[in-house]
Amino acid sequence: MKRFTTVLTVLSVLFVLYIGVIYLLDPQGSAAGFGLPSWPQHEGTGFLTVKGGRDVATGLGLLALLLTGHRRAVGWMLLGLTFAPVTDMLTVLGNHGSAGTAFGVHGLTAAAVALNAVLLLRERPAPATA
Repeated sequence: MKRFTTVLTVLSVLFVLYIGVIYLLDPQGSAAGFGLPSWPQHEGTGFLTVKGGRDVATGLGLLALLLTGHRRAVGWMLLGLTFAPVTDMLTVLGNHGSAGTAFGVHGLTAAAVALNAVLLLRERPAPATA
């Protein structure tokens, strides 16, 4: 089970980094897949780059914790980060966006992140060998 959880965690980190980089490189192009009916124009597009930067920062923080063996800390961080896709889902639904994207992208992301967090937090340390 630890191997499965590690793979799931690595995939989560890579996904967050990918989304962040896409928003940094092509904010307007990537925004269409978020599920909202309209996006900021002109000077307002800077908010999309902010989203990308924060996603990259989040991914790098998770990666640092994972690479240094702080699996429990990764679990707690992921549990807290579940708030982000839930908020995204509610934002899309509350602004007359695509329900399919709200549930199919943001809702499933929230469920996957929460599952990953629970699996990490349920892990028990390996017994010490003499």
